[in-house]
Amino acid sequence: MSKKNKFRSSDWYNSKSHRRDTFVHRGWMRNQGHPTHLFDGRPVIGICNTWSELTPCNGHFKKIAEYVRRGVYEAGGFPLEFPVFSTSESNLRPTAMLFRNLASMDVEEAIRANPMDGVVLLMGCDKTTPSLLMGAASCDLPTIGVSGGPMLNGHHKGDKIGSGTGVWKLDADLNAGLITQDEFVEAEISMSRSEGHCMTMGTASTMASMVESLGMALPHNAAIPAVDARRYSNAYLSGKRIVEMVKENLTMSKIVTKKSFENAIKVNGAIGGSTNAVIHFAAIAGRMEIDLSLDDWERCGKEIPTLVNLQPSGTYLMEDFYYAGGLPAVIKRLLDKNIIHKDALTVNGKTIGENNFESECWNDDVIRTLDNPLTKDGGIKVLKGNIAPNGAILKPSAASQHLMQHTGRAVVFESVEEFHQKIHDPNLDVDENCILVLKNCGPKGYPGMAEVGNMILPQKVLQKGIRDMIRISDARMSGTAFGTVILHTSPEAAIKGPLAAVQNGDQIKIDVEKGIMELLVNDDVIKERLKNYTPVLPDITGGYQKMYIEHVMQADKGADLDFLVGRRGVKVDRHSH
Repeated sequence: MSKKNKFRSSDWYNSKSHRRDTFVHRGWMRNQGHPTHLFDGRPVIGICNTWSELTPCNGHFKKIAEYVRRGVYEAGGFPLEFPVFSTSESNLRPTAMLFRNLASMDVEEAIRANPMDGVVLLMGCDKTTPSLLMGAASCDLPTIGVSGGPMLNGHHKGDKIGSGTGVWKLDADLNAGLITQDEFVEAEISMSRSEGHCMTMGTASTMASMVESLGMALPHNAAIPAVDARRYSNAYLSGKRIVEMVKENLTMSKIVTKKSFENAIKVNGAIGGSTNAVIHFAAIAGRMEIDLSLDDWERCGKEIPTLVNLQPSGTYLMEDFYYAGGLPAVIKRLLDKNIIHKDALTVNGKTIGENNFESECWNDDVIRTLDNPLTKDGGIKVLKGNIAPNGAILKPSAASQHLMQHTGRAVVFESVEEFHQKIHDPNLDVDENCILVLKNCGPKGYPGMAEVGNMILPQKVLQKGIRDMIRISDARMSGTAFGTVILHTSPEAAIKGPLAAVQNGDQIKIDVEKGIMELLVNDDVIKERLKNYTPVLPDITGGYQKMYIEHVMQADKGADLDFLVGRRGVKVDRHSH
């Protein structure tokens, strides 16, 4: 019992000053069969599990947790698994993003209130990754991330089919009458054929890559397929490493710094990552008390080429990416050109430079060289102007080059319901040169800022063979989506942001290279329109959603709840007995 005062958990299990508490805490734990020697002062490791059968991306996490447990035991720790709210992008309505902050609250309070010295975060589906990082950041214990891994490649009629990306393309083909409903369902069956999350470079794969880029996961965490034995080896080694991190007191705040975020922003450009990373990074940085803004995305993403040739920007899928060398091969190419900070620390105690300097690429078509990129300037672009004074964003690697400079007539929808009602109306006055504008789908307006920004094109346009138009909204879009889609317009229409002033027939000027998005209407007219504007607001009567709407911040601030910003630590002052 010589180690009894070394770790935080000793206050629960080995406290002399609160013997009754110690008796109760240890005593109740024994009903699960834990023997006496596990309470000898060794590190207690929490395994934060987002397993749920309603979150199919995370459906294999019980097995991953078991391998983490083995690693913790080998290193001399005491692993204890606990569940948290699981945010499923594939099932939750109205949108998983509405519940990201709720899940982060669950994670934070579970870590703070329980006797753990370090935590392993098991994350896969889109919002589980940021929500777990946000909650852990507010506590700031030694923390390591373990992603669930992507599904195997989808195969359909001799071609690869990617989750999400294939859906948007097939839905457009179905609307255009090019395929039948039976063919649509056949493709659906071919797409999801193993455990894991989306195998495109959607938000799940992007955020797994961002965890590794931030230094919060072991090398290769991002891309190992979910069913590959090496995924479980990674989990085992992560369990082993977290015990060492506790002994070293290597907390999250010592790893995640402004340098880490700058590295990850650059990697996001190189992989053609999801626009959702922008909003999640803002929220995580807010919890870490690190100043991170859209200007940092513009500064760090500027002139970063997209190297990874994956859907939705390119051709391949995550399984191919891993076999080609995975994220370490991308980081190596950026290191070779001194694009990222080599000295940023990672969870294994080494720097990102030390971890990746010997990495190799095995397929130059999957992971392009800087001399032969998929997109020359692939970093997230920030657009500002009189309808987006606080910014909006666009993903160039998934957009159409001919639309990067464009002036078009606005076709406006005040809500997503109006959009669905009118978009295929043959009498809708729209052509491919128009700009579709969707309002009232931001953090407060939807609520939750749903992935509806990649609006389907009108049937009359699809039937011409057109597959892209400029679309502007205060919503988000799926990381698996593609197109010239301008998102996260801030402030949103629901709080009478200037996007609300756009009307049918207005001309909008877009210049992506210059970062301009301008409504070509006199400022006095805009002010008058806003004064008379009535937002389309959600019908909320109470509960969490009411609290969310009252406290959610705007997209450029990460859409976190205002009272959750900051690092509160893990101190618990009161004892229970």
